[in-house]
Amino acid sequence: MKEHKKRIRRLNRITPGKVFVYIFMIALVSFTALPLVYMVFHALKPVDELFIFPPKFITTRPTLNNFQELFAAMDSTSIPFTRYIFNSLVVSIITVAGTVVVCTMGAFALTKLRMPGGNLIFNIIVATLMFSAPVTQIANYLVVKELHMLDTTWALIVPKIAGSYYLFLLKQNFGEIPDALLEAAKIDGCSYWGLYSKIIIPVTRPAWATAIVFAFVASWNDFSGPMIYIQTQVKQTLPLALQLLQGGPGQVARAGAFAAATLVTTLPTIIVFCAMQSKVINTMTHSGIK
Repeated sequence: MKEHKKRIRRLNRITPGKVFVYIFMIALVSFTALPLVYMVFHALKPVDELFIFPPKFITTRPTLNNFQELFAAMDSTSIPFTRYIFNSLVVSIITVAGTVVVCTMGAFALTKLRMPGGNLIFNIIVATLMFSAPVTQIANYLVVKELHMLDTTWALIVPKIAGSYYLFLLKQNFGEIPDALLEAAKIDGCSYWGLYSKIIIPVTRPAWATAIVFAFVASWNDFSGPMIYIQTQVKQTLPLALQLLQGGPGQVARAGAFAAATLVTTLPTIIVFCAMQSKVINTMTHSGIK
Protein backbone atom coordinates (compact mmCIF):
# COMPACT_ATOMS: atom_id res chain seq x y z
CA MET A 1 0.00 0.00 0.00
CA LYS A 2 2.81 2.40 0.89
CA GLU A 3 4.63 1.58 -2.34
CA HIS A 4 1.44 2.31 -4.27
CA LYS A 5 1.07 5.72 -2.59
CA LYS A 6 4.71 6.53 -3.29
CA ARG A 7 4.24 5.65 -6.93
CA ILE A 8 1.19 7.94 -7.13
CA ARG A 9 3.11 10.80 -5.52
CA ARG A 10 5.95 10.26 -7.95
CA LEU A 11 3.57 10.40 -10.91
CA ASN A 12 1.84 13.54 -9.59
CA ARG A 13 5.09 15.35 -8.89
CA ILE A 14 5.59 18.44 -11.05
CA THR A 15 8.87 18.30 -12.93
CA PRO A 16 10.45 20.62 -15.51
CA GLY A 17 9.84 18.00 -18.16
CA LYS A 18 6.12 17.87 -17.42
CA VAL A 19 5.91 21.67 -17.42
CA PHE A 20 7.59 21.76 -20.84
CA VAL A 21 5.19 19.11 -22.20
CA TYR A 22 2.16 21.02 -20.90
CA ILE A 23 3.36 24.30 -22.37
CA PHE A 24 4.10 22.61 -25.71
CA MET A 25 0.67 20.94 -25.84
CA ILE A 26 -1.12 24.20 -24.95
CA ALA A 27 0.80 26.00 -27.69
CA LEU A 28 0.00 23.23 -30.19
CA VAL A 29 -3.72 23.27 -29.34
CA SER A 30 -3.80 27.07 -29.58
CA PHE A 31 -2.11 26.97 -32.97
CA THR A 32 -4.53 24.31 -34.21
CA ALA A 33 -7.52 26.37 -33.06
CA LEU A 34 -6.37 29.55 -34.82
CA PRO A 35 -8.43 28.98 -38.02
CA LEU A 36 -11.61 28.50 -35.99
CA VAL A 37 -10.91 31.55 -33.85
CA TYR A 38 -10.19 33.61 -36.95
CA MET A 39 -13.43 32.45 -38.55
CA VAL A 40 -15.42 33.59 -35.49
CA PHE A 41 -13.77 37.03 -35.43
CA HIS A 42 -14.09 37.31 -39.22
CA ALA A 43 -17.85 36.77 -38.98
CA LEU A 44 -18.06 39.54 -36.36
CA LYS A 45 -16.10 42.13 -38.34
CA PRO A 46 -17.85 45.20 -39.77
CA VAL A 47 -17.74 45.52 -43.54
CA ASP A 48 -14.88 48.04 -43.60
CA GLU A 49 -12.61 45.68 -41.63
CA LEU A 50 -13.31 42.76 -43.99
CA PHE A 51 -11.30 44.41 -46.78
CA ILE A 52 -8.38 45.76 -44.75
CA PHE A 53 -4.97 44.61 -45.97
CA PRO A 54 -3.15 43.09 -44.22
CA PRO A 55 -6.22 41.56 -42.60
CA LYS A 56 -6.77 41.91 -38.87
CA PHE A 57 -6.95 38.71 -36.85
CA ILE A 58 -9.09 40.16 -34.04
CA THR A 59 -11.77 42.70 -34.78
CA THR A 60 -11.77 45.93 -32.79
CA ARG A 61 -15.48 46.59 -33.39
CA PRO A 62 -17.39 43.31 -33.22
CA THR A 63 -20.89 43.43 -34.63
CA LEU A 64 -23.79 41.10 -35.43
CA ASN A 65 -24.76 43.04 -38.54
CA ASN A 66 -23.30 40.33 -40.78
CA PHE A 67 -25.81 37.79 -39.46
CA GLN A 68 -28.68 40.24 -39.89
CA GLU A 69 -27.47 40.94 -43.42
CA LEU A 70 -27.23 37.20 -44.12
CA PHE A 71 -30.84 36.45 -43.28
CA ALA A 72 -32.08 39.72 -44.79
CA ALA A 73 -30.22 39.17 -48.05
CA MET A 74 -31.35 35.57 -48.44
CA ASP A 75 -34.89 36.28 -47.26
CA SER A 76 -35.20 38.95 -49.94
CA THR A 77 -34.80 36.23 -52.58
CA SER A 78 -37.36 33.56 -53.41
CA ILE A 79 -35.72 31.10 -50.97
CA PRO A 80 -34.80 32.13 -47.39
CA PHE A 81 -31.52 31.03 -45.83
CA THR A 82 -33.40 29.08 -43.16
CA ARG A 83 -34.72 26.81 -45.92
CA TYR A 84 -31.17 25.72 -46.79
CA ILE A 85 -30.47 25.07 -43.11
CA PHE A 86 -33.64 22.96 -42.87
CA ASN A 87 -32.71 20.95 -45.97
CA SER A 88 -29.22 20.23 -44.64
CA LEU A 89 -30.58 19.18 -41.25
CA VAL A 90 -33.16 16.83 -42.77
CA VAL A 91 -30.63 15.22 -45.12
CA SER A 92 -27.95 14.87 -42.43
CA ILE A 93 -30.23 13.50 -39.70
CA ILE A 94 -31.89 10.90 -41.94
CA THR A 95 -28.51 9.91 -43.42
CA VAL A 96 -26.99 9.47 -39.96
CA ALA A 97 -29.95 7.43 -38.70
CA GLY A 98 -29.91 5.20 -41.78
CA THR A 99 -26.14 4.76 -41.60
CA VAL A 100 -26.25 3.66 -37.97
CA VAL A 101 -29.09 1.17 -38.52
CA VAL A 102 -27.83 -0.36 -41.77
CA CYS A 103 -24.13 -0.51 -40.89
CA THR A 104 -24.60 -1.81 -37.34
CA MET A 105 -26.91 -4.56 -38.61
CA GLY A 106 -24.50 -5.41 -41.41
CA ALA A 107 -21.51 -5.48 -39.06
CA PHE A 108 -23.44 -7.66 -36.60
CA ALA A 109 -24.37 -10.13 -39.34
CA LEU A 110 -20.84 -10.32 -40.73
CA THR A 111 -19.17 -10.60 -37.33
CA LYS A 112 -21.41 -12.68 -35.10
CA LEU A 113 -23.91 -14.59 -37.23
CA ARG A 114 -21.29 -16.53 -39.22
CA MET A 115 -23.30 -16.10 -42.40
CA PRO A 116 -22.18 -18.14 -45.47
CA GLY A 117 -19.86 -16.12 -47.69
CA GLY A 118 -19.48 -13.47 -45.01
CA ASN A 119 -15.73 -13.18 -45.45
CA LEU A 120 -16.07 -12.78 -49.22
CA ILE A 121 -18.71 -10.08 -48.80
CA PHE A 122 -16.55 -8.24 -46.29
CA ASN A 123 -13.50 -8.45 -48.55
CA ILE A 124 -15.50 -6.94 -51.41
CA ILE A 125 -16.67 -4.15 -49.10
CA VAL A 126 -13.10 -3.44 -48.00
CA ALA A 127 -11.97 -3.44 -51.64
CA THR A 128 -14.41 -0.61 -52.38
CA LEU A 129 -12.42 1.58 -49.98
CA MET A 130 -9.68 1.76 -52.61
CA PHE A 131 -11.90 3.73 -54.98
CA SER A 132 -12.31 7.46 -54.51
CA ALA A 133 -15.73 9.10 -54.71
CA PRO A 134 -15.25 10.59 -58.23
CA VAL A 135 -14.55 7.11 -59.63
CA THR A 136 -17.97 5.82 -58.55
CA GLN A 137 -19.88 9.03 -59.27
CA ILE A 138 -21.15 7.96 -62.70
CA ALA A 139 -22.34 4.59 -61.38
CA ASN A 140 -24.08 6.28 -58.46
CA TYR A 141 -25.78 8.73 -60.81
CA LEU A 142 -27.09 5.91 -63.02
CA VAL A 143 -28.44 4.05 -60.00
CA VAL A 144 -30.14 7.18 -58.65
CA LYS A 145 -31.61 7.87 -62.09
CA GLU A 146 -32.97 4.33 -62.48
CA LEU A 147 -34.57 4.58 -59.03
CA HIS A 148 -36.30 7.82 -60.16
CA MET A 149 -34.78 9.79 -57.30
CA LEU A 150 -33.23 12.63 -59.30
CA ASP A 151 -34.13 16.07 -57.96
CA THR A 152 -35.40 14.58 -54.70
CA THR A 153 -34.04 14.67 -51.18
CA TRP A 154 -33.63 10.88 -51.23
CA ALA A 155 -30.92 11.23 -53.88
CA LEU A 156 -28.75 12.86 -51.19
CA ILE A 157 -29.56 10.21 -48.58
CA VAL A 158 -29.81 6.72 -50.07
CA PRO A 159 -26.33 6.55 -51.73
CA LYS A 160 -24.64 7.45 -48.43
CA ILE A 161 -26.44 5.12 -46.03
CA ALA A 162 -24.48 1.90 -46.55
CA GLY A 163 -21.01 3.41 -46.35
CA SER A 164 -18.23 0.83 -46.63
CA TYR A 165 -15.95 2.79 -44.28
CA TYR A 166 -18.56 2.86 -41.51
CA LEU A 167 -19.25 -0.83 -41.94
CA PHE A 168 -15.54 -1.62 -41.73
CA LEU A 169 -15.17 0.57 -38.64
CA LEU A 170 -18.09 -1.08 -36.87
CA LYS A 171 -17.10 -4.62 -37.82
CA GLN A 172 -13.62 -4.12 -36.39
CA ASN A 173 -15.19 -2.96 -33.13
CA PHE A 174 -17.88 -5.63 -33.01
CA GLY A 175 -15.22 -8.30 -33.40
CA GLU A 176 -13.89 -7.48 -29.93
CA ILE A 177 -17.13 -8.54 -28.23
CA PRO A 178 -16.57 -12.02 -26.74
CA ASP A 179 -18.60 -14.75 -28.41
CA ALA A 180 -19.10 -16.30 -24.97
CA LEU A 181 -21.21 -13.30 -23.96
CA LEU A 182 -23.56 -13.83 -26.89
CA GLU A 183 -23.67 -17.59 -26.37
CA ALA A 184 -24.67 -17.06 -22.74
CA ALA A 185 -27.45 -14.73 -23.86
CA LYS A 186 -28.66 -17.33 -26.39
CA ILE A 187 -28.80 -19.97 -23.66
CA ASP A 188 -30.98 -17.61 -21.64
CA GLY A 189 -33.39 -17.44 -24.58
CA CYS A 190 -32.26 -14.22 -26.22
CA SER A 191 -33.19 -13.89 -29.89
CA TYR A 192 -31.01 -12.41 -32.62
CA TRP A 193 -32.89 -9.12 -32.30
CA GLY A 194 -32.30 -9.24 -28.55
CA LEU A 195 -28.58 -9.82 -29.09
CA TYR A 196 -28.46 -6.86 -31.43
CA SER A 197 -30.56 -4.40 -29.42
CA LYS A 198 -29.72 -5.39 -25.84
CA ILE A 199 -26.05 -6.37 -26.10
CA ILE A 200 -24.38 -5.24 -29.32
CA ILE A 201 -25.78 -1.70 -29.46
CA PRO A 202 -25.20 -0.77 -25.78
CA VAL A 203 -21.72 -2.30 -25.66
CA THR A 204 -20.53 -0.70 -28.91
CA ARG A 205 -21.88 2.79 -28.24
CA PRO A 206 -18.50 4.50 -28.87
CA ALA A 207 -18.23 2.81 -32.29
CA TRP A 208 -21.59 3.87 -33.67
CA ALA A 209 -21.24 7.28 -32.03
CA THR A 210 -18.08 7.67 -34.09
CA ALA A 211 -20.00 6.63 -37.20
CA ILE A 212 -22.55 9.33 -36.34
CA VAL A 213 -19.84 11.99 -36.26
CA PHE A 214 -18.24 10.96 -39.55
CA ALA A 215 -21.58 10.46 -41.35
CA PHE A 216 -22.93 13.80 -40.14
CA VAL A 217 -19.83 15.74 -41.17
CA ALA A 218 -19.72 14.04 -44.60
CA SER A 219 -23.41 14.68 -45.25
CA TRP A 220 -23.44 18.22 -43.89
CA ASN A 221 -20.44 19.31 -45.96
CA ASP A 222 -21.42 17.45 -49.14
CA PHE A 223 -21.20 19.78 -52.13
CA SER A 224 -21.01 17.48 -55.15
CA GLY A 225 -24.16 15.49 -54.32
CA PRO A 226 -26.63 18.41 -54.32
CA MET A 227 -24.89 19.95 -57.32
CA ILE A 228 -25.29 16.75 -59.38
CA TYR A 229 -28.65 15.40 -58.24
CA ILE A 230 -30.67 18.50 -57.35
CA GLN A 231 -31.95 20.95 -59.96
CA THR A 232 -34.69 22.68 -57.94
CA GLN A 233 -33.18 25.44 -55.86
CA VAL A 234 -35.63 25.06 -52.98
CA LYS A 235 -34.26 21.53 -52.36
CA GLN A 236 -30.58 22.54 -52.24
CA THR A 237 -28.44 22.48 -49.10
CA LEU A 238 -26.08 24.84 -47.29
CA PRO A 239 -22.89 24.23 -49.33
CA LEU A 240 -24.69 25.39 -52.47
CA ALA A 241 -26.17 28.35 -50.58
CA LEU A 242 -22.61 29.41 -49.72
CA GLN A 243 -21.69 29.15 -53.39
CA LEU A 244 -24.69 31.32 -54.24
CA LEU A 245 -23.60 33.96 -51.72
CA GLN A 246 -19.97 33.92 -52.85
CA GLY A 247 -20.51 33.92 -56.61
CA GLY A 248 -23.80 35.73 -57.04
CA PRO A 249 -24.37 39.38 -57.90
CA GLY A 250 -23.25 41.88 -55.26
CA GLN A 251 -20.42 39.63 -54.12
CA VAL A 252 -18.49 42.47 -52.47
CA ALA A 253 -21.59 43.83 -50.77
CA ARG A 254 -22.37 40.38 -49.39
CA ALA A 255 -18.89 39.71 -48.00
CA GLY A 256 -20.14 40.11 -44.43
CA ALA A 257 -23.09 37.81 -45.06
CA PHE A 258 -20.75 35.22 -46.56
CA ALA A 259 -18.48 35.36 -43.49
CA ALA A 260 -21.49 34.86 -41.22
CA ALA A 261 -22.81 32.00 -43.39
CA THR A 262 -19.44 30.26 -43.22
CA LEU A 263 -19.55 30.33 -39.42
CA VAL A 264 -23.18 29.15 -39.31
CA THR A 265 -22.33 26.27 -41.66
CA THR A 266 -19.25 25.19 -39.70
CA LEU A 267 -20.62 25.36 -36.15
CA PRO A 268 -22.84 22.22 -36.26
CA THR A 269 -19.96 19.96 -37.25
CA ILE A 270 -17.77 21.40 -34.48
CA ILE A 271 -20.54 20.94 -31.92
CA VAL A 272 -21.20 17.33 -32.95
CA PHE A 273 -17.50 16.43 -32.85
CA CYS A 274 -16.88 18.14 -29.49
CA ALA A 275 -19.88 16.33 -28.00
CA MET A 276 -18.56 12.91 -29.07
CA GLN A 277 -14.80 13.34 -29.30
CA SER A 278 -14.08 10.99 -26.38
CA LYS A 279 -16.03 8.21 -28.09
CA VAL A 280 -14.19 8.86 -31.37
CA ILE A 281 -10.82 8.52 -29.66
CA ASN A 282 -11.94 5.38 -27.82
CA THR A 283 -13.16 3.77 -31.05
CA MET A 284 -9.97 4.52 -32.96
CA THR A 285 -7.96 3.02 -30.13
CA HIS A 286 -9.82 -0.29 -30.20
CA SER A 287 -10.73 -0.71 -33.87
CA GLY A 288 -7.31 -1.35 -35.37
CA ILE A 289 -7.29 2.00 -37.25
CA LYS A 290 -4.13 4.02 -36.82
